[in-house]
Amino acid sequence: MSQPSTFDLVVIGGGPAGYVAAIRAAQLGKTVACIEKERPGGTCLNWGCIPTKALLKTADLLDHIRHAEDFGIKINGTVQIDLPSIIQRSRSVADTMAKGIEYLFQSKKVHHIAGHAQITSPTQVTITPQQGGAPTILQTRYILIATGCKPRPFPGLPADAPNVWTSKEAMLPSALPRSLIIIGAGAIGVEFAYFYNALGTKVTLIEAMPQLVPQEDHEVAALLEKEFTKQGITVITQAKTENIQPTDQGVNVTLSAPTPQNLSAEKLLLAIGVIPNLDGLLAPSVRIELDAKGYIKTNDRYQTSIPTIYAAGDIIGPPWLAHVASHEAIEAVEGLFIPGKKPHKITTTPACTYCQPQIASIGLTEKQAKEKGLRFKVAKFPYRASGRAVASGEPEGFVKLIAGEPHGEILGAHIIGAEATELIAELSLAIQLEATLDEIHTTIHPHPTLSEMVAEAALAAKGAAIHI
Repeated sequence: MSQPSTFDLVVIGGGPAGYVAAIRAAQLGKTVACIEKERPGGTCLNWGCIPTKALLKTADLLDHIRHAEDFGIKINGTVQIDLPSIIQRSRSVADTMAKGIEYLFQSKKVHHIAGHAQITSPTQVTITPQQGGAPTILQTRYILIATGCKPRPFPGLPADAPNVWTSKEAMLPSALPRSLIIIGAGAIGVEFAYFYNALGTKVTLIEAMPQLVPQEDHEVAALLEKEFTKQGITVITQAKTENIQPTDQGVNVTLSAPTPQNLSAEKLLLAIGVIPNLDGLLAPSVRIELDAKGYIKTNDRYQTSIPTIYAAGDIIGPPWLAHVASHEAIEAVEGLFIPGKKPHKITTTPACTYCQPQIASIGLTEKQAKEKGLRFKVAKFPYRASGRAVASGEPEGFVKLIAGEPHGEILGAHIIGAEATELIAELSLAIQLEATLDEIHTTIHPHPTLSEMVAEAALAAKGAAIHI
């Protein structure tokens, strides 16, 4: 083996937690190595958040083209889909962003090492190169684990079952399937349902819970199901999947609820959640405390049961969101290297789903507020009362606010409709600053914009909305 190298911090994993942690530590003048099996960016940048948004942009553009006559534009001839070019653009976007992180590593003097890392002691990491060769040993003051999660398998189904996809395979189809069954209607499931349906695939979306996007407000989920049904997506909720039988020609699925039925399609996408990714990470002598589901336990400073080892991001459990992972990583690093730094507790986190209509939310749902026994009021403002939404041809959706009484502080916000994922930032800041309905509606919002709906929703809580 080669001679050990010594660092202040070794980060294992190059995703939104890992690369951000490495860069922040380097900014603080520390010597840092970031270990990643592939290239920097992790699942989010290479196989998740970023390239999927490139695919969804194609679907969105295609939908606008099909409705071009609504805007006075006539298109002669058929609209043709070039699937290889669609996929190549998505990969190109990921490539560009990954190169950007590589540049940041170089400029900040972060040592990026490709390979599989194993923690062999509280201050030692052994790296096995992906292409073979002698392992490298790194000595370090601290270790930060940011290895994220991997797709949850379906019980009893082989990992290499034919015609069964995870989200990664769904991003790289060699041909457009005529039919697709998606099991799981969280963010991943509904985004791929929208994408493939827009391209012409017959999509069946199956969810075990009573509603699509189970973590979202019930009215948001109901409108999404209505819109998906209008788009031609078959939606089945409260569905118990008993069996998945892959064949050379496709996949057969047996449901026992809500009514027994057999379904078949060319491809099946499993989007039933994730599990922690600790494959080969810990040597037998390194025993870190895990929770009941296998996620790494940490304290409020992201320290594990081994004092020199920290963890951040999806590997410490939900919410599995890139922006949460990055925040946790920065908090962990600053807590390590900035004297007197107090940990910032995450209380509320925005969640975004990029199908059409888009969904964005933060804080309590109406149901959760009721379950907590809180005094609150609900205010809604519809997109179709917004001049900007109607002018843009996107009148479906609403802004919904949950506000405490008697002071009107924002307890939750739920948006479904065009650019919902951009509008949520204002309400995230409102919750962070403990802003009230009065403070939101007395803040002048520019006209004509979609953001005016937030102010109008705040007015609606007082029965004073102008445009409804």
